Amino acid sequence: MAGGIVLILAVLGIVPHPLKVGDQIDLATQQRMQQREEQLRQEMIRLQQEFDKMTQELQSGLFLKNMLLAMWEVWPFGALPGALVLLFELFWMATEVDSDESESSSDESSSSSEEEEEAPVNEWDVGRFLMQQMQVPVLHLAKRCKVVEALVGDLLHACHLITLNTPLLRLEQCIGVGSAFEGWSSHWDTVYSLLVPLKPPTGHCFHLELGAGGELPARHGRVRVELECVCLRQQLLGDVRCFLHRPEAELGRNQGPCLLQYLCSHSYLDVEKTARWFQLTAMNAWLLLPASHRCRLTVLPSSRSCKLRLEKVSGRSLSIEILFGVQQGDSRVFLTSQQARAGLPSSTTWLESCAVPEMLFFRFVARQAPQDSCHLTCLNLFARLLEGTGFSTYCLKTVLMHLLTVIPLSRWHRGHLLERVDGILQYLQRCLEDKQLHHFLLGNERVPREVPLPVAFQTASPLNLFQRLAQEPDAHAQALRDFRRLQVRLRSLL
Repeated sequence: MAGGIVLILAVLGIVPHPLKVGDQIDLATQQRMQQREEQLRQEMIRLQQEFDKMTQELQSGLFLKNMLLAMWEVWPFGALPGALVLLFELFWMATEVDSDESESSSDESSSSSEEEEEAPVNEWDVGRFLMQQMQVPVLHLAKRCKVVEALVGDLLHACHLITLNTPLLRLEQCIGVGSAFEGWSSHWDTVYSLLVPLKPPTGHCFHLELGAGGELPARHGRVRVELECVCLRQQLLGDVRCFLHRPEAELGRNQGPCLLQYLCSHSYLDVEKTARWFQLTAMNAWLLLPASHRCRLTVLPSSRSCKLRLEKVSGRSLSIEILFGVQQGDSRVFLTSQQARAGLPSSTTWLESCAVPEMLFFRFVARQAPQDSCHLTCLNLFARLLEGTGFSTYCLKTVLMHLLTVIPLSRWHRGHLLERVDGILQYLQRCLEDKQLHHFLLGNERVPREVPLPVAFQTASPLNLFQRLAQEPDAHAQALRDFRRLQVRLRSLL
């Protein structure tokens, strides 16, 4: 029964709200509309009777289980619009107070369906429909991000207590990065990524050595660790010892500069040693937290980060990845432990990352944009449509960031959703034709001042993310085919 209702609701839900039609209708059209109206009224009566029976099952969870199983059996992309309409119809029917209003709404939808090809699309209705489909996961994602950030913050505090008397790395407050903390997600099984800035302990200092050969912002770099004199502080406060000027005889075998001994290779901070040290520390620190009595923590294998899986007694799990980074001056660009696609030459090599500036940009937009802005809806929508194509979500995110600084934020209201979706497609098409898509943060005067960048980024020449398309005709031809597939998918959805 659930499978049949899925198809019926999908058909009836194609136009969730009435479209505007002309006042003048010929006699034949009016008769067809009346016949169609009567058919839909009878169908709605039958559905209402079935819905009354489903209410009890819905409360016990049986109906929802059967419905999800039916949706899963027809889940290929072509069934996605019907599934979205189904979810919308279930929400609408569950919150409807009077069945007469339901019949009235179906009457208006039946009259508008006869003139669908002639009537203009009501962008407000379609925008509200898609916003309702996308906003619930986004709001749920935002709540989870706050919980994850607070939990990792508690874990870092416990790690600090454990390592308080050891001259090792200082762990700063974590920073949420990646799609989840930007307000969208390209996957249903989200991995929550957080960056932990590293600071040297007292008596040590970091010197960043950025590779001169790499292109911004994907340069490799190393973090050189050096000793610095703290004799004056030792004399005044007596809370530290100067490793630089203490005689070797006074340095016991286990009292040396631990950072250089245990977490460095040839005086350079080692990513893999740092990751292993933090993994061990986190496992011990977790036992100090109250959450350890309700959840089980598993540290997953990872050579350059700390991947955690939290499992509740109910079986639900949460995936977290903790990255490490060293800040470049006063900017928000870090050398991070993130793994490069092509791999890195050694364990002392760190990768330059713009994850924090990009997160700050989306937070800036969230503060300035209307409360019901559709920019994240657009990103969520395209992230799912891109699956199976050669376009990355970062490519579409770059397009969106450019448009957010060109189109006034007041025009990202949900009533402009279709216009904004079309604008994203047109911008991407122009970039493909020109074989040129510039990195958002390099040499771009439109980047807000609230997003601090190194001077090298501000004065750099624009970086073409589509350089490969300009160099390889086959890759360009494939990108154009993927774009046409994207257009077809979007048309079938809307």
